Amino acid sequence: MYPLRRNRRLRQSEAIRALVSETIISPNDFLVPLFVVEGKGVKEEIDSMPNYYRYSLDLLEKEVKELWKLGLKAVLLFVKVPDNLKDNSGTEALNPDGLMQRAIKAVKNACPEMLVMTDVALDPYSSFGHDGIVHDGQILNDETNSVLAEMSLSHAQAGADFVAPSDMMDGRIFEIRSLLEDEGFHNKGIMSYSAKYASAFYGPFRDALDSAPVDIKNVPKDKQTYQMDTANREEAIRETQMDIEEGADIVMVKPGLAYLDIVRDIKNAVDVPVAVYQVSGEYAMLKAAAEKGWLDHDAVMMEQITSIKRAGANIIASYFAKDVIKLIS
Repeated sequence: MYPLRRNRRLRQSEAIRALVSETIISPNDFLVPLFVVEGKGVKEEIDSMPNYYRYSLDLLEKEVKELWKLGLKAVLLFVKVPDNLKDNSGTEALNPDGLMQRAIKAVKNACPEMLVMTDVALDPYSSFGHDGIVHDGQILNDETNSVLAEMSLSHAQAGADFVAPSDMMDGRIFEIRSLLEDEGFHNKGIMSYSAKYASAFYGPFRDALDSAPVDIKNVPKDKQTYQMDTANREEAIRETQMDIEEGADIVMVKPGLAYLDIVRDIKNAVDVPVAVYQVSGEYAMLKAAAEKGWLDHDAVMMEQITSIKRAGANIIASYFAKDVIKLIS
């Protein structure tokens, strides 16, 4: 009771605030997304994601070594596939010498202890920009799952530690887990994008990979028939629980900041690690506002990251990872 209890006593100095802080950020919290392109000596800044880049394999190795020195121990790989290799069936996704497969090997060559997770979805490989096979204006679920399972197996064979299905097809976790088990890859993990919403925050990411849905007849104009309705909350729990039952080792909520209520709901409901993807639009908004001088970049960045962890995230996939670690170290 006041004045015997004064809460401000625990806020009087930086030392006491640090001592009683409930949420501590460290390099172990982060999963670093990396974009990979063909070529040599390529480091291309993404226009809508200032200070974030696409790397060719040689510079990818250099970047991975730098991440490791900073204490960042896990990466999530995405590839920008040349247009001439895209089709409606994910053919290039299964190429054992494809860019993703070579990227996995490049990371492991540069830093064998680095944890490698890989994006599993057809949109980077699709001539239509969708996460699944398109037929008569529909995204085919079961046919897509077969390709996703083969794609995951290819990544495991190349050396990936975890596959990360981001497509939101029904039943794909079971298909992937079953094939990995059948092929003897019992220790390869699955991080499922379990509650992935049909969000407007993904635009810069689609710029980075040139993977936006195309606007042509008989092709869905968006991803709302498979990604989740942004208005739904309870559905996220059902999706996540199903993925765990099918064999997911880690579950993810995407995007991050606008869905922290979902993060907490899922954290309270499940007994596996929960990942959160702080997506490209969230990154781009802060960069743009800071460039205008409207926000303190570092202060807001740390507040955002802290809020995600405070909500219950065990793992944070963030384009700010390097910036955060350099700041706090």
